[in-house]
Amino acid sequence: MTDLAAYGGLFLAAFLAATILPAQSEAALAGLIATGRYPVAALVAVASAGNILGSAANWWLGRGVERFRDRRWFPVSEAALERAQRWYARTGRWSLLLAWVPLIGDPLTVAAGVMREPFWRFLVLVAIGKIGRYLALAGLVGLW
Repeated sequence: MTDLAAYGGLFLAAFLAATILPAQSEAALAGLIATGRYPVAALVAVASAGNILGSAANWWLGRGVERFRDRRWFPVSEAALERAQRWYARTGRWSLLLAWVPLIGDPLTVAAGVMREPFWRFLVLVAIGKIGRYLALAGLVGLW
């Protein structure tokens, strides 16, 4: 596998995993770390960038959701969006530190857009959680 394919594939997997599309990136990151061919810091940086940008896409989607939420093609149900909004309103911006958690993280990032969370604050909090998660995963893979 070429370096471009490895890093590009990891970026794409991490980006898609952060959107509301069903995907996951941890296996891709762990597999590339396990090969020993790539610097761990570079892999963590690429996965983090893709994952953070995917969450930013969710935030952007949330900003415009009011126009599209009643359309049949919209990928988030009204009930799921309302649940995420209620949870976000109750827990506040600090819940964005959990944007990496499966099942709740993606709706949280959409809800942050709906709730008009300032983008710079959104990016900082999401980045802390997502980079921390990938660093922890890299550390666990390194222990094997």
